[in-house]
Amino acid sequence: MKATSVVQIQNERVIVTEWRFAPGAETGHHVHAHDYVVVPLVTGTLRLEEPTGTRDAALTAGVSYARPAGVAHNVINANSFDFRFIEVELI
Repeated sequence: MKATSVVQIQNERVIVTEWRFAPGAETGHHVHAHDYVVVPLVTGTLRLEEPTGTRDAALTAGVSYARPAGVAHNVINANSFDFRFIEVELI
């Protein structure tokens, strides 16, 4: 099952996207073209399939993190409930 996304803002400086994951939903493997910030809207665990292996990331609602362009992964909702976050890509 695929996660769903809705672009909220896209201009010459940023792309702001809301991501929604049903339990077990995933983004599919992708590579980030821009530096980005993620703002979790709920607390839970996302499973990351990365080139070096699989790991679980515990996220807390409202506690943001940033990553550089070039990150390659598949993101999976490892929770028994819906998970949502806002992604802000810096162009």
